[in-house]
Amino acid sequence: MGLTSASTGQNLLFSADSLPDDTRLLVLAGSPNVGKSTVFNALTGLRQHTGNWTGKTVSTAVGSVSFEGKNYLLADVPGTYSLCARSAEEAVARDFICFGGACGVIVVCDALCLGRNLALVLQIAEFTPNVAVCVNLLDEAEKKGVWYDLAGLSEKLGLPVIPCAAKHGRGLDKLMQAAADLCESAEKNQSSHTVYHAVFPEPVENAVRALSECIETQKTGLPSRFAAEKYLCGDTEMTAALEKHFGVRFSEDAAFAKVFDAAREELLSSGYDTEKICDAVAESMQSAGRALASQATLSKGDSYGKADRMADKILTGRWTAFPVMLIFLLGLFWLTVEGANLPSAFLSDVLFAFETPLYDFLRVLCLPEAVCNLLAFGVFRVVAWVVSVMLPPMAIFFPLFTLLEDIGFLPRIAFNLDRLFSSCHACGKQALTMCMGFGCNAAGVVGCRIIDSPRERLIAILTNSFVPCNGRFPLFVTLISLFFLVGTGAHRSLLSALILCGFILLGVACTLFASWILGKTVLKGEPEAFTLELPPFRMPKVKQVLIRSFLDRTLFVLGRAVLSAAPAGALIWVLANVSAGGQSLLAHCTGFLDPFARFFGLDGAILMAFLLALPANEIVIPIILMAYMQGGALGMANVEGSALYALLTANGWTVSTALCVMLFSLLHFPCATTLLTIRKETGSLGWTLLAAALPTCFGLLACFAVSHIPV
Repeated sequence: MGLTSASTGQNLLFSADSLPDDTRLLVLAGSPNVGKSTVFNALTGLRQHTGNWTGKTVSTAVGSVSFEGKNYLLADVPGTYSLCARSAEEAVARDFICFGGACGVIVVCDALCLGRNLALVLQIAEFTPNVAVCVNLLDEAEKKGVWYDLAGLSEKLGLPVIPCAAKHGRGLDKLMQAAADLCESAEKNQSSHTVYHAVFPEPVENAVRALSECIETQKTGLPSRFAAEKYLCGDTEMTAALEKHFGVRFSEDAAFAKVFDAAREELLSSGYDTEKICDAVAESMQSAGRALASQATLSKGDSYGKADRMADKILTGRWTAFPVMLIFLLGLFWLTVEGANLPSAFLSDVLFAFETPLYDFLRVLCLPEAVCNLLAFGVFRVVAWVVSVMLPPMAIFFPLFTLLEDIGFLPRIAFNLDRLFSSCHACGKQALTMCMGFGCNAAGVVGCRIIDSPRERLIAILTNSFVPCNGRFPLFVTLISLFFLVGTGAHRSLLSALILCGFILLGVACTLFASWILGKTVLKGEPEAFTLELPPFRMPKVKQVLIRSFLDRTLFVLGRAVLSAAPAGALIWVLANVSAGGQSLLAHCTGFLDPFARFFGLDGAILMAFLLALPANEIVIPIILMAYMQGGALGMANVEGSALYALLTANGWTVSTALCVMLFSLLHFPCATTLLTIRKETGSLGWTLLAAALPTCFGLLACFAVSHIPV
């Protein structure tokens, strides 16, 4: 779900030299989805968010750890598969691991994917021997009958290997002891062990050995084998960073140039160009990791991976993937719609009961009558409506969404939709950010940080509001029940969920189409390949899900909505109560907009309601009611059912009008919170305006089609 202000922690804006003398810096590294954030939380006590999908840690978080009377600063860098950075986040991880000045690196590995994770360990160990390996999630591996000889693995690697189950606190003391030993060795500038190195194909191995021996003669402290690989692979960014950090200029060294040219000539004669050298190095690292893991495996239960593979055949199968996704989507919205009705009504009654007492209290303070009315019937009424309408569905939607995240369902959605998004010149990870937008578009925009490519990240940001956020659901549900449902009984809620699901799918289709347009025009380019590791299915931590989703997501989004709704309430009250020429300013505005709005199947009151609801989409219906009733305050929450239907039809509403309103609610400019978030994420007013204009154009075209094209 969305990345909140607390989910990414604090960026590292310091150097190791700036730390207090009694504090040592440790780096927590690892591939995505290995439980790195869980280890970080367990050691530091911070509540950085964990999730069962890749890309959760998109910036570097820091936390303090005290162990045996000594202080450590633990830096949780973004997840990376290798030290060959393919994204901004991986570059942050690589640079901090290599040049951050840490006295030790803790590499977290998933016990169920140990072979794949050890490839990263081998790469980091070539740069620095001060590495400790944390084999996490051993509890899950043991449940599946997987057992390792980690002592033997440690001996072969030449590195400390610590078994851990971080979420249960197992192995953390041993891990910190190993890290403390690394720091002691680093401070004494000594290493008592020989680290295992992957062996490359003979021509590459000979070239690496010759070049590393040449580098060693300089005695600069430069990790010779690591540097030799980077020079031969043509990684100019990394070699430049190495030369700058260690104060060498091999590009100007004649002896180095002679050995390098000879090595490259020999490699070319053996059929190894730069690309093939890189492939050989990468494959050798992977093969070595798999071999080490295989040698360390004591037992591998018969049931290992069977359940996951069976579930994946259904969730990612050619014929079953999309039907299952639709069923999950339908169930999610049905539970949200059905479950929110009674709590919303109850909360509305409770909050609106405070309206008159608040007014009386303000009068006791001897405030002017106009101020009392503005605060009680303007600001408070709008805020009360937003809270009563928004809180119950969010309190249901966010926990359910987070459960799907923890189970491992969301990465499979991205996998299924990758081909569709790629055909639209976008990225499959956009599916994840699109799902975040169902809860809150602002959270979805922030979540776009997990997309590596700047072009594809921008496409995802600009199109995120095409899917409806939680604040638009009440309007859909209200109008569906009034204009599109007949009869009574339980089937009404199911039919309502089906129609709502249809609108959601329309939003997804518009997202794809808009992404295709952007990818062909202003953001032209080919989609980049992305790595998405499908995590194993895991039982969600229900208690943590409930607490996290409510405190960090529901209340976080609700708080922003309330902050936006309060000034909107004041503005709405002023427009409704300040008159000019015998009419309120609101009536003048609706009259001015009416001809334009009717051209698109709406009316002036509807269009004005959407404009005034820029701070919070939840207040569209109340503003419409206020305009129709010519009231001086927001339409009351108890105007519903048959009375609401009568009021709307009396003002010219038809099924076509209701459909146009729903389409425009689905496809219109984002709320103020989302626009401000887009402005912050893109740093551009132009992109922000385009993000507002793009869905609005789609919405107006859809309304025009419904209202003018005969069926």
